[in-house]
Amino acid sequence: MARQNQPKSTNFFGIGIDFGTSNSAAAIYDGKEVYMVKLEPHTTVMPSATYIDREFQIATGQTAIDYYIESNIGRTVELSAEVLGESRNSTGQIGDFGLPEEAATEKVYGQSIIDGGQKGRLFRGIKRLLGSSATQRLMVFDRPFRLVALITPLLLRIKSSTSKIFSKLDMQAESINHVCIGHPVNFEGTDKNRNLVALQLLSEAYGYAEFNKQTYYPEPIAAALSYLHEYPDANEEILLAVDFGGGTLDLCVLKYKDQNFSVLATHGIGLGGDHIDQLLFKNLLLPLLGKGERWRRAGEDREIETVFPFKDYEELLLNWAVSYILNQNKYTTPLKQRIEYGDEAATKFQRLYDLIKNNHSYLAFQSIKELKATLSVEESGIIDIPELDIELMVTRQEFEVMIKEVLEKFREAISNLLQKANLEQQDIQLVIRTGGSSLIPAVKNILDNMFPNKVIEHDPFTSVAAGLAIAEYMKLGNSLSS
Repeated sequence: MARQNQPKSTNFFGIGIDFGTSNSAAAIYDGKEVYMVKLEPHTTVMPSATYIDREFQIATGQTAIDYYIESNIGRTVELSAEVLGESRNSTGQIGDFGLPEEAATEKVYGQSIIDGGQKGRLFRGIKRLLGSSATQRLMVFDRPFRLVALITPLLLRIKSSTSKIFSKLDMQAESINHVCIGHPVNFEGTDKNRNLVALQLLSEAYGYAEFNKQTYYPEPIAAALSYLHEYPDANEEILLAVDFGGGTLDLCVLKYKDQNFSVLATHGIGLGGDHIDQLLFKNLLLPLLGKGERWRRAGEDREIETVFPFKDYEELLLNWAVSYILNQNKYTTPLKQRIEYGDEAATKFQRLYDLIKNNHSYLAFQSIKELKATLSVEESGIIDIPELDIELMVTRQEFEVMIKEVLEKFREAISNLLQKANLEQQDIQLVIRTGGSSLIPAVKNILDNMFPNKVIEHDPFTSVAAGLAIAEYMKLGNSLSS
């Protein structure tokens, strides 16, 4: 296990930063021991969250989440129209009385998405956007922010926390200008050059944080490297590392002997905890918010009955960061009409209306994450959202049925990796699993069934950062140009 105390003075040390989709961690290696950097007051793991208020003051980590909750929970969202410009609605020609017509103008309004009462914006999961060239900027009130600008404050905080470890040493803080940066095997996105695009953005952000000497290392190999450091006397084996985090599933197979290793194959897909959260929200909460219900409304000559157009709401509900856009008349008016029915289903639409008007999307997703954590250790758990009058018991078996699609992709990814490495399941002698999503019992069961008595858990939230620090010390990382 990596230590959290201070390293001894040394001529050189390795720094590793695991900037993750959900959480981030950092580590230092002095050639003998790994030391985790305390990024939050009571833990080494920091949420990868950035909050920006209306004065463009920035908070990061758990503080960012706390600010967001404090400023938004229970607040009624009021959206106003965005003025795009002005248009002329007359020509200015000579009128009937020989006088020039007044060239009147009117304001042109855009989609009603300006939330005048919003105190700040919270950004999480930015790593998932790095590989898409179509999403290089996000609006923060009236200013477009590059993704780099949302990541840099997190890296500056990590650097400050790292510097504190050396404050009692003879080493100057400005010596901390080098780092090994972790990256998935494949970033999410459909762009052909998504990995290069993402790494260039990361390089720029680390540069702004004054980590000027940068090397890069694949995250699953870093996890394996930290294991080999922890168990240096392990026998010659073929090792499979499974890093299942918030945004991606990253795999590697390597062969090691006498503390030396060679990588046989790597593989990675866009699959992680965020995808599981959306599946749970879709299966558990959407039916309680009105999905599948019917509604009647007056037509020209008769009453019309159809299924309520829930698909207009669903995508925004499943992406909590932009769900406030639902607070527009075109979304809320049908809800109010449906609520007026007063039938049993009206209660569901009242929940949806309350969720939209009070901006409870983040709260709902947090309840999903808590349920997921509970089901990792218990056979059942409860989703409890009193603000929406929701209390629902879910069994682990029900949970596993809901994520069947994810589990199938997980199993398929491992098979694809073995095929790339020209190996059979029985050729694998050791499996290490790491990452938050690797704690899900169904994921554990898949690995245990495929590789009986060969699977161990390895520091789910810190193994990658530790391995990156070791990789830099051992000069294993690659430069961006290589």
